[in-house]
Amino acid sequence: MESNDILAVVSKVLRYTIFEINQTPVTLLSLIMFVIVIVLFSLLSRVIRKYMLRKVLVYFKFEEGARYTFSRIVHYLVMVIGALVAFQFVGISFSGLAVLFGFLSVGIGFGLQNITSNFIAGLILLFERPIQVGDRVTVGDTLGDVVEINIRSTTIRSEENVAIIVPNSDFISSTVVNWSYGDPRVLMEIDVGVSYDSDLDSVIKTLVGIAKDNPAVLKVPEPEVHLINFGDSAWDMQLRVWVRSPKLMRKVRSDINCEIVRKFRENQIEIPYPQRDLHLRTPLPVPFSTNAAPPATTG
Repeated sequence: MESNDILAVVSKVLRYTIFEINQTPVTLLSLIMFVIVIVLFSLLSRVIRKYMLRKVLVYFKFEEGARYTFSRIVHYLVMVIGALVAFQFVGISFSGLAVLFGFLSVGIGFGLQNITSNFIAGLILLFERPIQVGDRVTVGDTLGDVVEINIRSTTIRSEENVAIIVPNSDFISSTVVNWSYGDPRVLMEIDVGVSYDSDLDSVIKTLVGIAKDNPAVLKVPEPEVHLINFGDSAWDMQLRVWVRSPKLMRKVRSDINCEIVRKFRENQIEIPYPQRDLHLRTPLPVPFSTNAAPPATTG
């Protein structure tokens, strides 16, 4: 087979009409060109975000969440423009796009409600920014840091380094605790029981000193100590400290608890064991009558 014949066969295959949209034929060549254009615009978006936006936004000292939001918006704009160019490039006019979107709307009505709600929720998260990349959040029983906000779902990295994929609609329709929203400072309460035989002023001074010596505890507002309750065997004391970031809470709590044990032993302040008083009573004598008939036997 000559080269001209091969080219003719290839051309015929590439120009074969697979289907039509609003009387516009869609060929194999059209689909290949569509994919190429989409890939090119995807690479363009990556180059813009990686080499231009990142340096510009860092130079102007945008916070991490704002940089991520702006980067995602630019990515979506570039991809939308790329899709429009790709459709036009393969010969599908705007009227054809209207028909295609009409088919998609029917599909949405029959089974894509969840995808649509997650898509809209993703846009709300990007523009309103109730959560941002780097925030520590609690969703249900999950505590972790937001590492990525996509158009359909958000990725949370737990403290165990497990990636948890949460649909965007969950952040809109359910209660979400954002520990980093607005002011990243967090109030932390540490409870400890102290023996009634201890010197109260010495206990308060020791707890305040422990808090002030911890570098992660803020100096303003100052640490506070409260006597919460008179327990069965101890004063129920509470140390209230402010931490500069919610991500430090677990470590700060452990460090302060360890230091409480050390300082209390140095200052002879007792943390009492739980105590219970047990009262034993002498059993009452059981009256016994000699005239009582012996128990009946069987056999």
